[in-house]
Amino acid sequence: MNEIHSPPVALISGGAHGIGAGIAGRLKQDGWRVVTADLNPGAAGTRHVLADVADEAAVSALVEGVAAREGRLDALVCNAGIMVRKPVTELSLAEWNRVLATNLTSAFLLTRAAAPLLKQARGAIVTIASTRAHMSEADTESYSASKGGILALTHALAVSLGPEVRANCVSPGWIDVAGEELRPEDHAQHPAGRVGRVEDIAAMVAWLVGPESGFVTGSEFISDGGMTRKMIYAE
Repeated sequence: MNEIHSPPVALISGGAHGIGAGIAGRLKQDGWRVVTADLNPGAAGTRHVLADVADEAAVSALVEGVAAREGRLDALVCNAGIMVRKPVTELSLAEWNRVLATNLTSAFLLTRAAAPLLKQARGAIVTIASTRAHMSEADTESYSASKGGILALTHALAVSLGPEVRANCVSPGWIDVAGEELRPEDHAQHPAGRVGRVEDIAAMVAWLVGPESGFVTGSEFISDGGMTRKMIYAE
C-alpha cells in the first residue's frame, strides 16, 4: 500500500477531449493524480495512454501500468464513447458491434481489470451514459442500446462490488463540448435556462468519486437541464 498521504488516483477512459478531458481537469484541480486513456493524444499535464479500451489486451496493459506506476486506483471513470448515426436498415453489424464495444464492453473490461485495485482503495466507479438511455432521436439504435446497457451494468456492479466499491452512473443531456454557436432558443428550451457545459458533468463526477457521496451507489444522475422531465407537444 502507498503512503496514506499520497494523492488519490483516477483513470478516465475517453479522456482526450470533451467531457472526459473536463473530468480530468476537474479532478486534477481537486488534487487527484489522473491517468487518461484514448485513441487520440491527450492534453499536456496528464499521464495519457494511447489505448483502445474496447480491446481486452489493451485494457489489461493499461490497468497493469496504473498498478506499476501509480501504485493505486481510487476512481475509474468509464467515459469512452462513439456514435454511428444512420437508419437501422443501413447500419452494418460491424458498426453496431464497434459502438457497443467502445461504449459498453469497454466499461466491463475496465471494471473487470481494475476491480482488485479499486477494492483495495475502497474506491468508486462512475460510468457516463446518456439521457438516450431513456429517450431517443431517430437513427441512434446502437448508441441508445449501448447507453441503456451502461445504466444496467452500473447498478449490477454496485451490487456485485459493494461494499468495497461504489458504482454510479451520470447521464448527460445536451452538453456543449466544442464551444459551438448556440441560439437563444437552444438555451430557452431547457427548464434550467441553458445548454449544459462540460463543467456540469465534471462537478457531478467529482462529487461521486469523493468522500461526501459515500452512501450513494447503484444510482443514476441525470444532468440535462430538466429536458427529460419536460412534456413537448407540436404546436
